[in-house]
Formats: sequence, structure tokens, C-alpha cells
Amino acid sequence: MSTSHPQTVPTIPTVKLNNGVEIPQLGFGVFQVPDDETTTAVSAALEAGYRSIDTAAIYGNETGVGRALAASDIPREDLFITTKLWNADQGYDATLRAFDTSLGKLGLDHVDLYLIHWPTPARDLYADSWRAIERLATEGRIRAAGVSNFQPAHLQRLQDTGDLVPAVNQVELHPGLQQAELRAFHAAHGIATEAWSPLAQGAVLDDPAVTAIAERTGKSPAQVVLRWHLQLGTIVIPKSVTPARIRQNVDVFDFELTAQDMTAINATDRDLRTGPHPDQFN
Repeated sequence: MSTSHPQTVPTIPTVKLNNGVEIPQLGFGVFQVPDDETTTAVSAALEAGYRSIDTAAIYGNETGVGRALAASDIPREDLFITTKLWNADQGYDATLRAFDTSLGKLGLDHVDLYLIHWPTPARDLYADSWRAIERLATEGRIRAAGVSNFQPAHLQRLQDTGDLVPAVNQVELHPGLQQAELRAFHAAHGIATEAWSPLAQGAVLDDPAVTAIAERTGKSPAQVVLRWHLQLGTIVIPKSVTPARIRQNVDVFDFELTAQDMTAINATDRDLRTGPHPDQFN
């Protein structure tokens, strides 16, 4: 990490997963970042203090993430790297092959978290994929196993047929789509909730509840929403390619929302999806 940069690097709290592994509560996502821009963006994030990087096979930028990790002098044990199994690669043998491909692109000998990207229920392969992921966990090639975009029925099936309870379910979550029922299922089964699209791609940033708190606290609307996630206990992975925004998104540990603030933001839930519904996406 550059020592010339005047910025003080924040200490990011961690969430302990159901297998004892700790994940930074705030990480850096690279969804929709082109591979040739990813290295620069991830390097800026590492310099700003992020230690958790979230990518996926379908993003096409695992190689770019790997280049940034290779160029960094941050010890591997201080980093938390997540990638995801794409839908076309589901199934037991295909999952093992896809994992090897991702690991090669990242240039790593293990990842910290490996997720099934979508349940794609019409394919009906996610239980087979999960068995392969359980094997990778047993072999020590992934430190924690999880899923993404799973609904309670999908999670229940893994619990009924598998040996491991997913450590994480990464889902679309923001003030406009608060997923209370799903979060309650997670809490009851020891599954950590991780939010993708935590700012609803900007759609919640002009909510009056958010802008009023931003004005009062002197923080940006995005910082207010990220703080709301943190105080809910959610793991959150904002994405940006702008260095100033990357730094701003991690600068959320020097203020707190009041109980009234949380209540005001909680009241803005409105079933606002920016992505597909997991039951229909195949």
C-alpha cells in the first residue's frame, strides 16, 4: 500500500460467519466493471482500506482482480476474496471445473468465499452444485461456502439435502427492497445477509428520509444508506470506479444513525427491484 497517500485507512469491522471465518462487513464489488478497468479500481479500493473484494465468473473481470491482488503488497491472509459460480456451470462436475477456472484467473490457491450465483430453479442443479462446493470446502480450497439470490425455499432445500448450511446469502438489498422475510430466515438459520446493489444503483439516494439525514449529518446520501446497512448488521459491497467515490463509500465509520433515522429509512421499503426475481431468473 502506498505510504504517500495522506488518507488514514479505516478499520472495517468484521462479521463472524457460521463456521467461525470473519468477513469484513464492508467490501468492494466489481459488477459491470470492464476487466481492463478492474485492476485500477481494485488497487484504488485496497489503497482506500478495503480488504474484501467481490467478483464473479460472469463479470468477466476475475483476471483484472487477480492483477490488482498480485500487484498489492497486502498479505494474502489480510484479504477476503469472493467469486461466484455462473448458472451455465452448475452441476457437480461442472462446478468443480468452473472453480478451477476462476481460481486460475484470480491467480490464487484458494478463495475466501465461493457462492452459487443464482438458484436458477428451472435447471434444478443447485443442490448438485452445492455438493461440489461442500467438497471444495472440505479440501480447504474455499474458506466459506455460500449462495446468492436464494429464496427461503431454496435455502431450506440445501439444509435438507446438504451437510453445510450456507455461510452467506448475497441478495439485492437496499432501503427500497428490505427483504424482511428472507433476513428473518437467515437469522433463524445462522446465515449472514450480504447486500448487492446496496444503493439500488442510486434509486434510493433521493428518498426524502435519506436526504434529510444526509443534510443533518453532513454525509452524502450514499454514506447514509451504507451506514443503514451496517447498523442492520448486513455485509455490504458498494461498487464504484471513481477513486473519490471509492474512498467516500468506506468513510462511514465516524458517524451513527439514530433509532429515529433507522425507523425513517425502514419506512421507505417498496419492493423496488433493480435486478430479476430469483424465482423467475433461469
